Amino acid sequence: MAPTMRLSLRTIEDVLIRSIRPVPITIKRKPFVARPDSNLRNAGTARAYVAATEDKPYGTTHRDWTRNHSHQTVLQQHCEFFDTDRDDIIWPQDTFYGFHKLGFGVLLSLLAVIVVHANLSYPTLPSWLPDPFFRVYVANIHKDKHGSDTGTYGNEGRFVPQKFEDIFEKYANGRNWITLWDVGNMLKGQRCIVDPIGWGGALFEWLATYLMLWPDDGRMMKEDIRGIYDGSIFYKIAARRASNRAYGYE
Repeated sequence: MAPTMRLSLRTIEDVLIRSIRPVPITIKRKPFVARPDSNLRNAGTARAYVAATEDKPYGTTHRDWTRNHSHQTVLQQHCEFFDTDRDDIIWPQDTFYGFHKLGFGVLLSLLAVIVVHANLSYPTLPSWLPDPFFRVYVANIHKDKHGSDTGTYGNEGRFVPQKFEDIFEKYANGRNWITLWDVGNMLKGQRCIVDPIGWGGALFEWLATYLMLWPDDGRMMKEDIRGIYDGSIFYKIAARRASNRAYGYE
């Protein structure tokens, strides 16, 4: 058997052909490839409860977040902030108070309630009968996966590092931040044919993300967006806003 050969970076690039000149879109949108010294392994393999990226291969480590949430998928972690009594059921009023704590005004919080519960309640229900209270059941939140998104959440609520990294590689030229203009290009680039629900869902999610982060320089940082995917940043934003109100800054 021939001895195992260590591939050079150049050889890896030759094997992982990402673009071909006859198809310009493959040159314009190159998928992510991990650095040779990266701790992120098997980026295409979905993680059940770790929102892993090249910069954060072990997910959110602050206050042992990942270990404490090992019983939830990353998508379920994203929803936890709104489930204040931890009964795995999100009522419309939970969504309202959650958005309000994140800085959305009364009208925008009410709009979020309508959009979220009108569209996301029924697929998560444990029965075929509609829920008159429009509750969202977190145990079945994976059934709310829609098309025309980034693909970062898998169909089972897992987190796919490759898809998350592709957001910044394809639409932000590899930067660790993304602008609204980049998001617009991403929404167009990720659209699936005849998918108005998916188009609307993706638009709502990214507009809400921008309004919540509201960066002074217009740059939404990669780590902040990763924190939205696993929900860890919601607690930081809510705590910061509560502290500002306590000191009269709001």
